[in-house]
Amino acid sequence: MPIPRKIALLCLLLFGAHSAQASQSLSLPQALAAAFAQNPELAAASREIGIADGERRQAGLLPNPELAWEVEDTRRDTSTTTVTLSQPLELGGKRGARIAVAGAGQAIAQLDLERQRNGLRADVVQAFHAALRAQTALELAQQSLAVTERGLRVVQGRVTAGQSAPVETTRAQVQLAQAQAEVRRAQSQRRVAYQVLARLTGSPLAGFDQLQASSLSPGVAPNADALLDRIEQTVEWRLAAAQVERGDASLGSEKAQRIPNLTVSLGSQYSREDRERVNVLGLSMPLPLFDRNQGNVLAAARRADQARDLRNAVELRLRSETRSALSQWDTAMQEVDAYDGTILPAAQQAVDTATRGFEMGKFAFLDVLDAQRTLIQARGLYLEALASATDARAQVERIYGALDGLSKHPNSRSNND
Repeated sequence: MPIPRKIALLCLLLFGAHSAQASQSLSLPQALAAAFAQNPELAAASREIGIADGERRQAGLLPNPELAWEVEDTRRDTSTTTVTLSQPLELGGKRGARIAVAGAGQAIAQLDLERQRNGLRADVVQAFHAALRAQTALELAQQSLAVTERGLRVVQGRVTAGQSAPVETTRAQVQLAQAQAEVRRAQSQRRVAYQVLARLTGSPLAGFDQLQASSLSPGVAPNADALLDRIEQTVEWRLAAAQVERGDASLGSEKAQRIPNLTVSLGSQYSREDRERVNVLGLSMPLPLFDRNQGNVLAAARRADQARDLRNAVELRLRSETRSALSQWDTAMQEVDAYDGTILPAAQQAVDTATRGFEMGKFAFLDVLDAQRTLIQARGLYLEALASATDARAQVERIYGALDGLSKHPNSRSNND
């Protein structure tokens, strides 16, 4: 094979590899998997599990013994040396109470990580759909630019034929400039949306240039009663309930502190003057005359009551947020269905009809411009309705986690339409 052909083949292979690398696409499952694996904030939250495990291990340890050495009368021939080993004995169930508090902390750490995962999932879903809408908005802007360019060509042809005034060309050029500006704006918004999604997946740069999704629609809102029946299964409610359990455990730990510990001492004493060694045995215990830990017990009891009030507040908030999000979701999907079924097809048909009528001299160019503006406005409102529905779904998933199986995707406008 001649050298030039080898070089050409190598260049072709390199170009093909570069093109394959540059046209990487990203789906929602891929984005979620990358976020769960690489998001640094989630990784930091997962460290709390190890922290709680360490606290649980520490809570179960026994107090260390104490070794003491004492000399009476420092003169060499008359000194008395005493060596004792003391061991504190915890009474009143203090160790078990500490373990209960640390165990509640472990449960809270696990639930908090689950809450972080739900929040990250909702953020990724929200960012993915925002990027998908930005991608679709760019496609629609490019379609509008193509329609505008077609209108300009028609106007120029009619002006050249003397069938329209030259001012029509100016209007068409203004419309074209606006369409080009809209394309540039849509390109910028897509880059920003892609970057937000990339950050959530743990990447400093967007390693994709296309999003894969079967539909822009977030699906139909699930039944409110079915969700509200699951309030006590949500991670936020369980986290609030775990806080109540930790409050009760802390109260038990503070009550256990009212009982003083007993210290047992065992040692040996040697007198140089008498040349005699004797064993030493001692018991010591603080007398709870003044400090019976009553202040800490009172504070722990009030914190336990506070945790119960907060749990009730969490339940009330979750119910309110669920109803509000579902109402927003349902209303937005009604708008999406209206745009899918009636408004967008009618607006597109109006543009086609006005353009053909202008070509045949039946309509003025102002009619074409008006139809184009109506279509562009309708597309923008359609994307806004989709954004409202998606944001509502993200809010629901932030509370309940994944809603797979609870909502169905209707026949809606695809991002490739």
